[in-house]
Amino acid sequence: MNKRLFVGNLPYRVEENDLQELFSQAGSVESVRVMRDVETGRARGFAFVEMASEQDAERATTQFNQFPYEGRKLTVNEARPMPERRVANGGGATRRQESRW
Repeated sequence: MNKRLFVGNLPYRVEENDLQELFSQAGSVESVRVMRDVETGRARGFAFVEMASEQDAERATTQFNQFPYEGRKLTVNEARPMPERRVANGGGATRRQESRW
């Protein structure tokens, strides 16, 4: 399993330190990134949490997938790279790999 986790169905007011505290119950957390709207700065309802080890990530997934959090049930699973997608580039389309990080 990857050490990076996707965490979905988050309340819009969630902050990085909230997830840091929650996920540290399952193991050592290396980083937390709440994804935000570029214009408003409001959380978009999902985040990425990187655990220190694959074992910590597995424990966090087991412990927090479908975990009730502020009236919602969290979705926690292994983060996967975004699939390649076509983007316009001066009239021609090219392929580009994008990262969620």
